[in-house]
Amino acid sequence: MSDNTILQYLTFGLGEEVFALETGSVREVIELVPVTRIPKTPPFMRGVINLRGHAVPVVDLRIKFDMPRTQDTVNTCIIIVDVEVEGENCFMGAIVDSVREVFEMTNDQINPPPRMGTSIRTDFIRGMGKQNEEFIMILDIGKVFSQEELALVLENEGTEA
Repeated sequence: MSDNTILQYLTFGLGEEVFALETGSVREVIELVPVTRIPKTPPFMRGVINLRGHAVPVVDLRIKFDMPRTQDTVNTCIIIVDVEVEGENCFMGAIVDSVREVFEMTNDQINPPPRMGTSIRTDFIRGMGKQNEEFIMILDIGKVFSQEELALVLENEGTEA
């Protein structure tokens, strides 16, 4: 049985790779603002930002995905996403190299993630899409970070930004 449900995805770049998030989990995209570092947090945790009076934890997806760190540019931005931690919805920022576009795709157009063996974690890849002959990794933002990592990141949510 085919699934022709049309979903919208926000695409973004990290280096030469293109990733996408379902727009339902994206709250907004903001320009890169000063991030306050928090001591004793994992390397991928960039810190917190002040978003309209609320401290929002921010992670660097390059570091999380074991990609080399690069200099921030005018295109570097923060995608504010909605994640569920211990049954509670929270906002979190994800730093990406650039945001590209929103596009539509049906579930039929999404292929399962490639099998990489048991040593490489791919459960956070919801699937692979293709647009203009370019592969796009569609992420499940709720699985990019383990519940332990999210709990650690969000422990610092109340920290003053």
